[in-house]
Amino acid sequence: MKNKNKFTKDEPQKLTQEELTAINQLNAEFNKLKVAIADTELQKWNLMRSVEAIKNQFSIHERALIEKYGQNAVINIQTGEVTQKEK
Repeated sequence: MKNKNKFTKDEPQKLTQEELTAINQLNAEFNKLKVAIADTELQKWNLMRSVEAIKNQFSIHERALIEKYGQNAVINIQTGEVTQKEK
């Protein structure tokens, strides 16, 4: 298929308004999605930090409970009942 538009090096070429609008819309959507991905990654990072903080708090409480009730204590987290693990 032969290209109908033959331009010389010296002639500036220009997109049609329709082509320009389409490419600008696609570019805007692409940039919007990139920002959404970055925002999602920041949320993920914040959630991971929150998980680490909870794990640290859990570990602190766990050590305190082991110290108080013993290494072999079994705690029912629904009732709070503490029993000793059978040996």
